[in-house]
Amino acid sequence: MTDERMALVELLQKSRDGDFLRAVAEAVLQILMEADVEGLIGAGRQERSAERLNYRNGYRERSLDTRLGSLQLRIPKLRQGSYFPPFLEPRKTAEKALVTVIQEAWIGGVSTRRVDELVQAMGLAGISKSQVSKLCKDIDDRVNAFLDRPIDGEWPYLWLDATYLKVRDGGRIVSVAAIIAVAVTTEGRREIIGLGIGPSEAEPFWSSFLKSLVKRGLKGVKLVISDAHDGLRHAITRVLGATWQRCRVHWMRNALAHVPKGQHTTVAAAIRQAFLQADAEAAHQTWRHVADQLRPRWPKLGTLMDDSEHDVLAYITFPAQHRTKLHSTNPLERLNKEVKRRADVVGIFPNEASITRLIGAVLLEQNDEWLLQCRYMQIEGMAELTSPLIDTELGKLPPLAA
Repeated sequence: MTDERMALVELLQKSRDGDFLRAVAEAVLQILMEADVEGLIGAGRQERSAERLNYRNGYRERSLDTRLGSLQLRIPKLRQGSYFPPFLEPRKTAEKALVTVIQEAWIGGVSTRRVDELVQAMGLAGISKSQVSKLCKDIDDRVNAFLDRPIDGEWPYLWLDATYLKVRDGGRIVSVAAIIAVAVTTEGRREIIGLGIGPSEAEPFWSSFLKSLVKRGLKGVKLVISDAHDGLRHAITRVLGATWQRCRVHWMRNALAHVPKGQHTTVAAAIRQAFLQADAEAAHQTWRHVADQLRPRWPKLGTLMDDSEHDVLAYITFPAQHRTKLHSTNPLERLNKEVKRRADVVGIFPNEASITRLIGAVLLEQNDEWLLQCRYMQIEGMAELTSPLIDTELGKLPPLAA
């Protein structure tokens, strides 16, 4: 310990006044790590001891952001096993995935000055293919196990939402949809159950994605909430046999597009009268009454309300305790923002596999947080889903056109 104190004093004497506190912090943390490793090994540096359990194997660089600035630490490496100081937080899976995606773009020859800046901003002095390979394997195994896990039990409610990302494809930059599937169990708990990458408007893609969920065990779906993507409605009917709820928030934006901006507040307030009704019959009557009132001035709006009545009001036939979370995809808004925030750092993904890696890692972390939270929906309302009343109400809805 005396030698360590002497080294600390010598380091402080060489430090400039402005770097004094940062140098102190770096030196103290380095001494703590050396002492910690010495205890794990059972012997000091270059010390011969019959009680030695391991050997040192160099160092690895790691920066630690503090109020004093960025501290540059040298974490000791062991010949057998690994050592990580308790005062540092290991990188999250999503952060590792982000590093890997940036590295992939660099190695694949598709990088730009912006990617170079990202690499430097994340503290990467160099990029090793072996390092990328090791990171990819670890992340891919965890993400794939999460996305392909069996889906047990019944899931009455299913939300589907798409986030559009840019990816390189054969020398071109194209836009693809990352479809996120979130469902609630009969016990009221929410989980992320799937991720799909593809063209959002193509019905074969939607059907294939929903069939993959069914193959993994998804069953008991009574209501699917999503935006109005072409092909999705037919895929829901054919694969799941469930009712479709069109996102009310997005529908309202489409409806107000047919009305002058100065009339948006008045028209929106009139339409919302239907959403305030206590039962399905009153809601549909109010809807048709409002549509007839608005039709003379805005015929396109009246036609839209006629065509989408049952799609926008589908949630009314479900338990009242659940309706506030069933009429739109807004419950996924926070999740989508986090996905978009991570994706914006990359900008253009080198391939679809890197999208699955990064977005899948984000979803894995979010799902773990949800599992630790309270129930997302009241379990009392779940009993109503099997009652004859709701089955009768669902039977009143007109069949989809072929």
